[in-house]
Amino acid sequence: MAQAEAAKAAAGVKVLGTGCAKCNALENAVRAALTELGMDTTIDHVTDFTQIAAYGVMTTPALVVDGKVVSYGKVLKKEEAKELIQKVRG
Repeated sequence: MAQAEAAKAAAGVKVLGTGCAKCNALENAVRAALTELGMDTTIDHVTDFTQIAAYGVMTTPALVVDGKVVSYGKVLKKEEAKELIQKVRG
């Protein structure tokens, strides 16, 4: 659990989910949003349930930007993802 807490504090963009089609769709939308924003950020796809639970997320897919959960339970469109990323990093 301590490892999950440490991973949570790290800056960056993470997609939380089991690797299902919805999680992959969210990851693709986020990747496109980052490209449009000119941000060269690696996206971590977290599939470990202990790490997902450490964020307090019970519904996947979820999007985490710089340690902050900005969306969960739905697949964001590219524009929605872009808006959330800008809001956190703005």
